[in-house]
Amino acid sequence: MRRFCALTILVLCGSLTVQADQLTVSRADYLEKLQGFWLGQCIANWTGIITEMDKIGGEGERGKFYTSEDWGTTVQVVRWTGDLGDPKTIDWVRRGPDEIWGADDDTDIEYIYQYLLANSDTNRLTGEQIRDGWLTHIYDEENAPGGENFLWVSNQRTHDLMHEGVVPPATSDPSNNEWYEMIDAQLTTEIFGLYAPGRPDIGLELAYMPIRTTAGGEAALASEFYVIMHSLAATVDPTAPRKDEVHTLASHARSYMPDESTTAKMYDFVLSRYEAGVPWEEARDDVYRRYQLEQEDGYHKWPRNPVASGINFASSIVSLLYGEGSYEDTVKIAVLAGWDSDNPAATWGGLLGFLYGKQGIEDIFGQEFSDRYHIHRTRKGFSVPDGIDTFPDMAAVGVEIVDRVVANDINGEVQSDQWVIPLIAQ
Repeated sequence: MRRFCALTILVLCGSLTVQADQLTVSRADYLEKLQGFWLGQCIANWTGIITEMDKIGGEGERGKFYTSEDWGTTVQVVRWTGDLGDPKTIDWVRRGPDEIWGADDDTDIEYIYQYLLANSDTNRLTGEQIRDGWLTHIYDEENAPGGENFLWVSNQRTHDLMHEGVVPPATSDPSNNEWYEMIDAQLTTEIFGLYAPGRPDIGLELAYMPIRTTAGGEAALASEFYVIMHSLAATVDPTAPRKDEVHTLASHARSYMPDESTTAKMYDFVLSRYEAGVPWEEARDDVYRRYQLEQEDGYHKWPRNPVASGINFASSIVSLLYGEGSYEDTVKIAVLAGWDSDNPAATWGGLLGFLYGKQGIEDIFGQEFSDRYHIHRTRKGFSVPDGIDTFPDMAAVGVEIVDRVVANDINGEVQSDQWVIPLIAQ
């Protein structure tokens, strides 16, 4: 059963008002926060790529996990070259105003979904719309520049199935897609929560088909956890301690998950280690032993696959809880924690980027960042000059989608510079 705790607090500040029965949000502030979402994702995504798949447990160099002491050192297993250079230092990847952020699989399929929504009469994408969008905007591997279409595991299998005429959600059916419990949907669907401010029930409806394009079972449950957190991010009090607010978001999202699910048990285990006061590195090592080695709590699907949904979800909760609402600390831990490290980094970078806003992120780093995004680095067929979009324009499209969702799905009010959103009945 889906359970959401009642929002009975009253918060008064410049950007939002939360009462027991409604949420009022400034559209202008939300626009700035959506820019922060895209910027926060890109910084974290590209920083995470440095260590992506570098430490996955087991024998040899890839078995000894990183610790906080490794920040600023040279990556131990060089796996990726090109945009980042070779060798690489484990440090922040920055793009200044004269540079451009490259698209990557942690951001580009969310871009596709936003584009499809913006050019559709519905807020709930159908399987046919998703299939047509994927086939239009994602390269076939044999025709991709350099032979790389930036799809892996379940995403790649889904794309192959679409060419065979299979339509979501059948593309994630275990009988068609053996990779349905991999990480893929966790990095492509968080944005749907942002389209439904304060209404995770609606966010989950909007994300239902996109999640099930590539994921089922526990992987779908983990993806929904992220959607819920992003939806409830609109209710955060910007004057309250960020640690408390972020942990409350996580607790709300956890309350949705069935207690008997492996994903819920993973969350509870990491929370127990955090509450016990052990260092984050020890909590991460405990996650490795408990799930990848011992296969506890029902975790027996692909236990040693570094792109499995479960192990990466547990790793993401380590960085979320121990990061305590700090953008820098959360992303650093995610980058160092191991496995598919750019995915949790990008997810929390986007969420915290939204909470801090574009200006807040730039204040943290003490610099102005690029607001340009090269979607044609990885995808194709978008009507933006030279394949380059901008965060302000991308955020403006997001606000227009929220306008539609508030008016048509939430039955709220779209006023000149605010949304009045009725909250779910308890």
